[in-house]
Parts: sequence; structure tokens; C-alpha cells
Amino acid sequence: MTRRVSHWEAIGLALAGFAFWVFTDTSIKLAGNSRLPVYEISMSMGLVSVVALFLRAAAQKNLPVLRPRNYKAHAVRSCLDLANNLCVVVALRHLPLTLFYILVFLAPMVTALLSAVFLRERLSWQKIAAVLLGFAGVVVAVNPFGAVRQGDWIGYAACMVCVACFSANMVWSRVLTQTETPESLTFSSGMMLTVFGSLMLLWHAEPLTMRLTGTLLAVGIFYTLGTMCFFFALKHTSAVHVSQCHYTQLVTGAIVTYILWRETPTVFMIGGAVLIVVAGLLMAMAMGQKHHSNPEFFAGD
Repeated sequence: MTRRVSHWEAIGLALAGFAFWVFTDTSIKLAGNSRLPVYEISMSMGLVSVVALFLRAAAQKNLPVLRPRNYKAHAVRSCLDLANNLCVVVALRHLPLTLFYILVFLAPMVTALLSAVFLRERLSWQKIAAVLLGFAGVVVAVNPFGAVRQGDWIGYAACMVCVACFSANMVWSRVLTQTETPESLTFSSGMMLTVFGSLMLLWHAEPLTMRLTGTLLAVGIFYTLGTMCFFFALKHTSAVHVSQCHYTQLVTGAIVTYILWRETPTVFMIGGAVLIVVAGLLMAMAMGQKHHSNPEFFAGD
């Protein structure tokens, strides 16, 4: 019998997952400074995760854990994940890491909207206020009318696609984790990235140095760990609660950015981040009321 994972254990997994994803994004940004094409960087995430998951399942003599039950649903979710990962690489080439995280913090608000539409979750006034405040925070952080702008519109556009794909993926994954294993979901995403990247490499590939090989290996390892933690967390608590853990990436990303690139956030970025974090607290309060009225809300399988 599988041990029941508590809500707070699921939150701990979510926090670990988003921390691993910060390290993934940092490695991607380091690799992105080279001439490697986007698909070659993304393929490293998929290839390492596929190999690691296969070896783990084989060692445990549990290969069926990688097999999807609903192939069509896996394909749709994997396509969303593919688009998200490709746009992450593009965005990180055009934006500072801290600003990237501020922009992708729209995901919890978009997730709440999508959950209301597709999962029939009630959209309270706190959630509506959080969504509006979150969008205001992004406008302030980007400071579109300022004389000096961090990043460019290619990075902003790529971030918006990331937010849309990630939010849709989170809501869809919340449904799938009730019948599919976290291993099969991660494996499917890895296969999609690997197959797409391999096909593109037949068209054009850049040679790898030892340093780039190590960086791409780190991308794959951190991505696999983060994705596994993310899906285990989603399996045992709500999509909105998991998305709230996104905000820890602002602190982690800012620390990593300063250590590696000595970049500090602007006043507008800090102001926008504050508005977005307040929006996240409003969203958490709304979800906390739901938990109080329905104690079985966090139950997993």
C-alpha cells in the first residue's frame, strides 16, 4: 500500500522542484551564451530524463510505471511541455534571469483562470483581485515606457508563451496525475523533447565542447529532478497551491543571478515583484479558505 503524502510534504516537493528548475534555467542560460540552437539545448533535458527514468525503472524491475494509460492525453500534455521548454530557452537568451522569473510569475494567476474554466473551480473576489494585481505587477516590472529596458520584446513574447503553456500544462497535469504516474508523465515529456530535438539535429547541429557537454548534462539532471518533484506534488495537492511555490524562484533566481552575473534587479523590477507576491498571497488566502471548508481537498490517491 502506497503511503499517503500529506499536503505539507507535497508543498515541500513543489519547493524542491522549483529550486531544481532554477538550476535548470541557470544552466540553460549558461548554454544559451553559446551558438547552440534552441532545440539542441532542449533535447538535452529530454534525453537525460529518458535515460535516467529508464535506468531507474529497470533497476526497480518496474518498467510498466513508464507506460502511459492515455496516449492521446500524454501527447497533448507533452506538446505543451515542448513549446514551454523551447520558449524558456529563447526567453533566457533575451532576458535577465530575475526578470524572467518575475514575468513567469503570471502563471499562478493564469492557472487560477484556467482552473475556473476547465476544472470548474470557483473564482472568488480574492482570486479576481490577485489576477488583476498580478498583471499590474508585470507591467510595472517590465516598465514599457522607460528609457532603459531590461531584455527585449523577443524575450517578453517568449515568456508569455511560457506562461500560457505552463499554466495549461499545470491544469491538465492535475487531471492526469489522478490516473497517470509521475514517472510516465516525465518520461513522455522527455521522449517528446528527445524526438523533436533529434529530428532537428538532422538538419543542423553545433559541435559540443567538454564544457558545453557538462552544462547540457546539468540541464538534463536538474530538469528531471525538478519535473519529478513537480508531478509528485501535483498528485497530492491542488494545481493552484503548487503554482504558489513559483514565488520562491524570485529569491533563488536573484541570488544565482547576482553570484554568477553580478546583476541586481531595478527599482521597477522590485516594485513589480512586490505586487505579484501580494497577488500570490491573495490567491493563497482564497485557496486556504477552500481548504478550511473542504479538508479532503488535498487528498491524493
